[in-house]
Amino acid sequence: MENHPLITIDPEIRSGKPCVRGMRITVADVLDALAVYQHWDAVIAEFPYITEDDIRACLAFAADRERKTRHHVA
Repeated sequence: MENHPLITIDPEIRSGKPCVRGMRITVADVLDALAVYQHWDAVIAEFPYITEDDIRACLAFAADRERKTRHHVA
């Protein structure tokens, strides 16, 4: 996977889920909030300790992970 310096994985934080800068907010938390609010400003209002760069990092991390996923066609 590509280097994502703003995304950290630590088994002591949120059971090793990918998190933003070592905080307890996961990439999935940010993606879920984006799906609900659809605007970065609303996501930042919900999680005021993250930045637009953090949101971009979450999107890049998720896109990279998706590109690496094997898809099986039935």
